[in-house]
This record gives sequence, C-alpha cells and structure tokens, in this order.
Amino acid sequence: MFREIVVNADPSETRVAVLEDATLVEFFVEREEERRRVGDIYKGCVNKVLPGMQAAFVDIGLGKAAFLHTSDMLTSIMDLDGFDLEDEKRRRPNRRDVSIEEILERDQEILVQMIKEPIGTKGPKVSGRLSLPGRFLVLMPGLDRIGVSRKIGNREERQRLKRILRELRPRNAGVICRTVGEGKSKKEFAQDIKYLVDLWKEIDDRAARTQAPAIVHRDMGLTASLMRDIFNARVDRVVVDSKEVYKEVLRYLKMVAPELKSRVKLYTGEGPVFDEYGIEGEIEKSFERKVWMKKGGYIVIDATEAMVTIDVNTGRFTGKKSQEDTILKTNLAAATEVARQLRLRDLGGIVVVDFIDMDQEGHRRQVVDALRSALSKDGARTRVFPISELGLVEMTRQRVREPLLNYFSQDCPNCQGTGKIPSLPAAAMRIERSLRRVGAHTKERDIQLTLHPALATYVFDHQGHRLELLERQYGFRVDIREDPRLRRDELRIYFPRMKKDVTAEFQV
Repeated sequence: MFREIVVNADPSETRVAVLEDATLVEFFVEREEERRRVGDIYKGCVNKVLPGMQAAFVDIGLGKAAFLHTSDMLTSIMDLDGFDLEDEKRRRPNRRDVSIEEILERDQEILVQMIKEPIGTKGPKVSGRLSLPGRFLVLMPGLDRIGVSRKIGNREERQRLKRILRELRPRNAGVICRTVGEGKSKKEFAQDIKYLVDLWKEIDDRAARTQAPAIVHRDMGLTASLMRDIFNARVDRVVVDSKEVYKEVLRYLKMVAPELKSRVKLYTGEGPVFDEYGIEGEIEKSFERKVWMKKGGYIVIDATEAMVTIDVNTGRFTGKKSQEDTILKTNLAAATEVARQLRLRDLGGIVVVDFIDMDQEGHRRQVVDALRSALSKDGARTRVFPISELGLVEMTRQRVREPLLNYFSQDCPNCQGTGKIPSLPAAAMRIERSLRRVGAHTKERDIQLTLHPALATYVFDHQGHRLELLERQYGFRVDIREDPRLRRDELRIYFPRMKKDVTAEFQV
C-alpha cells in the first residue's frame, strides 16, 4: 500500500489529507481562529463536585465548564485503553473504588488536559491524568507504570520494550511505548524521554506561576502534531504546498527522525495541490448522505447527536451468480467503505450498520471480520460486536472532536437541522388557521397576505374556494402578494388601515 500525506497550508487555514493507494481515508482541518484543543493542558478551578455522578465540573477559562470524571483522575486504578500497563513492582493495583469527594473539593485548583473537545451542546471533557506524547513514547507525570501498545503483537518485542522502559523510566512518571516505537533502540527512547521530561518541567514551572483558570501548555499545531503522530516509516511521501511549512517540517524531522527527511516534497505545480491529487471532489462527497461504491451498491449515512446509523443497499449491482453471492459481495465492499467513511468524516460514538440480510452464518462472520480488518487502520479506538438477531452490527468509535460535517456547516435556519420544512399543503392550512384567528379576534376588513411565490401559486390553484368561504364568513377581503425573499412556508400578515404587521399576533 502506498501511503502519503498531502498538506495544503494557507495563512488562515491548514488542511491535511491522508491517502492510501490514492484513496482519501482521513482529512484534518484547522483554522487560525478555531485551532483544535485536544492535548492542551489547563490550570483549572473546580466549580462543582457531583458525588451522584462521581464527577466534577472545572472552569478552565473557555466559557463552558469542563467535565471531569473520577475514572480520569490520576489516582484512578483504571487502565488506559489500548495499552498493557504494569506498575514498577509488577503488582496488581489496588482495586478499591475512589470517591470523587476524596479527591476534589470546590474551588480547588487542578491541572487537567483536554481529551474531548466541546461537541454540540456538551462542554469539553478533561482528564487529571496528564500525558505528553513524543515520537515513540508517551510520558505520564505522576503515574508509576510502564506500558506497551497492544498493537505491537510480537511477544519478544514487547518484552524487549518493557525492559528498556523499566531502565529509562524517570522518577514520578509513567512511560508508555507507542505503536511506532516497535523496533526502536534504547538510544532513541532515551532521546524521546529527555525531550518529554524537559517539556514537563517547563509546564510544571509555568503552572506554579499561573493563576487559574488559564492554559499552561498548547499542543503542537495541526501539521507538526500529525508529523509526530502519523508520519513514520510506513508513510511513503509527504507533499507540502507551502515553503514555510515545508521548512518547519524539515526542522522538526531533523531533530526527531532525520531518516525521513527525504520523503518530504515541496509541491511546485501550477494548480492547487488538492486539485492535483483529486482530493477536493472527495471532500465534497464526504458531506453527502449517500455514498456509491464501485460495483453499484451504496450506503446511506445518518448522524445524530446520540449515534450514527448506516444502511447498506445493493443499488445497481446485480451480480453474476446467486443472490446470496451478490449480497455477500455488496456487504464486503460496504464493510471497507464504512470503515473509510467513519475515518474520513470523523464520526464517533455508537455506530449501527444495517448490512443486507445474509442467510449463511459463515458469510455473516466474513463481513464482520472484513469490517474489523478495515477498522484496524483507524487511529481512533473502535470495538465491533457480532451481528445481532436483527441483522445489525453494533460498534463504537472513539469520539474526540466534532464530526467533519459540523466543521464546515451549520444548521439550516429554516428547518433547524431537521432537513425538513412544511409542505405546501401544510403551509396553506396554516394560512387558513391564521386567517380564522384574525376573523375571530378583529374587525379588520382589509387583510394583506405576503407569501413566497410558490406558496401563493399553490393557494390560488388549490385553496381559492376555501379563501372565498373565509372572506364571506368573516366579512374581510384578503389581498395576496408575493415576495421571493420569504421562506417557502413563510407568511406575513399586514393590516393596511393600521399600517401594522401583525404576523406574530395571529401565528402560533
């Protein structure tokens, strides 16, 4: 697989695309005024302690209070997802539950790190277990343990890494080996640890001098953090269209991975770099509900605040053998596409996939295995459950920030994000109900109605006789006018004699 990273750097916005065999699989964007905050460390002040929720709310200076659960406190004995941990003496930790009231009290100052950005109406989520990621390691101040990523499967290599970490682990800090640390030497780990320990001393000193609430450490910018987190020996090429960012990347690599410098290229083409790689069109497609697959099948993606639902359909794909074979091929293709779309759109939380019903148990296992295999490339934590009795695959995906669509869009002011507006018949009936209120509560004889042209045409063509009946019943005359600036379902009621807009008085 040929893996490359394409960086489009603009003074006001940086966009980074990750491609696998020329297919867009991940997309990141950061604007100058909306930089990502995950990884930032704050000195906060506890606003409220909630024993019933075993949580606290912490003021970190961002408007919305941050949510801190007891499981994310430094004293928690809960393991970190994705890593096998052991303490220095290789003992099982004490499993006694720790109450939030034993740890925090109101107005207490505490260092916390953002682990989830504000999403929708929810504020940010923070952790009291601070982590400083390096190229190969993660330093966790105050955690007396070492750990190795579970994605490193070789047993001998895991034991080698643990031996190195035991020797290098600094006092009063835990050290965790990231997946990219596989095969690295003791010298490389020692350099990483020295950099992280020095960084922690700077943060600790700054926090001691800072009054809460305030930020005490900003994580790297988008490009630098991605170079740290995903640029490794498995990435074949990095293309950057900005000389300044190109030099910045080279300076960073010179310090941490000089052997990778030759893989970074400066884009010198005439057109935009994303156009050259066919990325812009793929980004636009990522906002659509329906996603077509190569053989003619398609999936439909609907995301809500609580969960993501994905429906699989054969579409134009008819297959060449049996119906069962057609369904299997469609579901297998959909499994790969579902994993790609979740990464690309950055969708998380609970995900339910409605694959096409399959009769054979072997085929069902094959599809679930294909989904798990495709998700193994995802940097976010995922968990996939077997197909349920209803034929649904339930899974979870780590949610860290707003989905990509939320970054580029906002709810429609007409439908408030539902995607639906009243039909013309429904809008026409609302007009009739408003006119009945006018007739029942006023003595006005002249009423001016202003409507969108489409609604006005519908009223003339289909509701004219009902309008005449209302005029005779209440003794008023209705003058309908058109205004294309109104919404299709909107109406304005005006009394010419009083020279007054009374819409708000006669609409519910």
